[in-house]
Amino acid sequence: MGTAWAANKQFPWEIDRYIGGIENVKINITLRIYANKWHVYAGLAILNPAAKEQIRQYAESVTELFKLMLGGHREELSHRIKTAGAAVFSKDAVDQDLLLGDDVLDKFSLSRRPKERMPNNHLSLLGIVDCWWKLGIVPYDHMICSTPLFRIWLGVTEYLFRNETLLDEVINTAIDDNTFRSDDLEFTFAARAWSECVSFGAFEAYRNRFERIQQYFAPRFPDAVRLGNEMIKEIMVKTKN
Repeated sequence: MGTAWAANKQFPWEIDRYIGGIENVKINITLRIYANKWHVYAGLAILNPAAKEQIRQYAESVTELFKLMLGGHREELSHRIKTAGAAVFSKDAVDQDLLLGDDVLDKFSLSRRPKERMPNNHLSLLGIVDCWWKLGIVPYDHMICSTPLFRIWLGVTEYLFRNETLLDEVINTAIDDNTFRSDDLEFTFAARAWSECVSFGAFEAYRNRFERIQQYFAPRFPDAVRLGNEMIKEIMVKTKN
């Protein structure tokens, strides 16, 4: 997401369609990642075979979902998204409380709260769940050794997929609304580029890409890290058991 926003010369907290709710999580996590050192994530991605596989599949999932959106294939897109959701968020998960609720999602914002929420197709989140489904990953099985960032991604995808009305809105937006098309195009390019960088084991290329985007967002790191820490505290309390 950071790569896509930088490519479009965007600071998402200044754009109404990226303010509030789920968007707060996307922005805060992105800035939290780029506020750290490049080698932390490069090592995790490039030196871990399982991570390489997941990154490759994520890029494929994002690309395939984006093509369905561009082609206007509503039924196929809906079937794929809901099949993935049913596989990842089983009945046992549905019976549990959400890791992240509206109160938490709206609490941590880098900007003003919008008068009304703008629909988004949330391609980045759809790609996460599609990737888990394709690889047969049930994220709840890995909670005991999961990182705070993993739990936040799980919380926000769970929030989306367990709200049928919101999920239907996302699917309709993906097909009928072109507002995010240029953003989604850059995001798809970015997902594939990062995947190739990791697949080739290109540490220097990874560093160059990371630090270029890091410099773009650097002025907002202090606020983002503070809000990110508070968000992590909230979700860690909910998942401590």
